[in-house]
Amino acid sequence: MARIVELFTKAGIKKVRITGGEPLIKKGIIDLIKMIKKIDGVAEMSLTTNGVYLKEFASRLKDAGINKINVSIDTLKKDRFKHITGYDCFDKVWQGIRETLTLRFESVKLNVIAMKGINEEEIPDFAKITLDLPLTVRFIEFFPTNSRSMKLGSCLIKNCDVKKEIQTHFGEMTAISNGIKDGPAQYYKLNNSKGSIGFINSSTENFCTNCNRIRINCAGEISPCLFSGYRYNVKSLLKNNEPDDKIVEYIQKALESKSKYTKEIITKREIEMSSVGG
Repeated sequence: MARIVELFTKAGIKKVRITGGEPLIKKGIIDLIKMIKKIDGVAEMSLTTNGVYLKEFASRLKDAGINKINVSIDTLKKDRFKHITGYDCFDKVWQGIRETLTLRFESVKLNVIAMKGINEEEIPDFAKITLDLPLTVRFIEFFPTNSRSMKLGSCLIKNCDVKKEIQTHFGEMTAISNGIKDGPAQYYKLNNSKGSIGFINSSTENFCTNCNRIRINCAGEISPCLFSGYRYNVKSLLKNNEPDDKIVEYIQKALESKSKYTKEIITKREIEMSSVGG
């Protein structure tokens, strides 16, 4: 995997995110991060986690080279957390988030999916966090990827409504200029806040033209567009001991193909996010 990342940097990639599944249950995850950090072309490394083991790993993650942390969390209530996830781990997750702030990671983001009938009344609570803590709370619209999740379509809360709800409680937000690596996220700040609020309008806007993500899964397959279902098998080239220049050319082909995929492809596919990995 580290060699694949090195070849990706030769094709122009500079930012690496470790995700999953849950990366912190992967044996040797710290060693992998250290290997990737040593690659000359890697300018930034980040990690997405459910936060359960974050307190335990936070210091080692920072020492290994992780700059930014994203935590997926959809509620601030212990009982609801257990109901959503099946585990009574809210305290562990929040302790992990606090630990990342103590260690002063470059960025800590909380990824939240607001859904009707589940957690919509917590929207102001999540926004309020940014007044007191240097966290970025990102509201990601519910985006069904298969027929099973499409049955929950009525639970969708549009981010334009989330934004109105926040401004009703806390006043107007000031837009923040997006960085080149922010992709489709739009960021704002409340007045006198220590943190920021982000919106990813995955259901109400087609932001494919702004998407700059490429995923490689644990089987060594490149997904230029996560929802297209199309994959490039780079692992087979490694197993055949193909030269680096040929593999880099193959990776560049995958990168260049990204622009031809559109959101409409999702209507033809059944994507189980839990099985995609990467």
